Amino acid sequence: MRLKQNQNKMKKSILSITMAALLGLGVVSCREEKSEAEKAGEAVEEKMEETGDAMEDAADDTGDAMEDVAEETEDAMEETKEEM
Repeated sequence: MRLKQNQNKMKKSILSITMAALLGLGVVSCREEKSEAEKAGEAVEEKMEETGDAMEDAADDTGDAMEDVAEETEDAMEETKEEM
């Protein structure tokens, strides 16, 4: 009987310590302070997105310019055929 009482006390002690540890971890993990590394990472990510957008715009502009040149070349070829 006495052994069972000691085991129950041990279980209660372990459970109490575990609950206190979990509560402490929960409070500490709820902080939303951004470290300098996180801020720098976000800034890099934002700049990468801006750079990607600029590259897409440049590619679109280049494609439009190539289409214009192709049309002008085709028109010039047709004019040359007509002159011959």
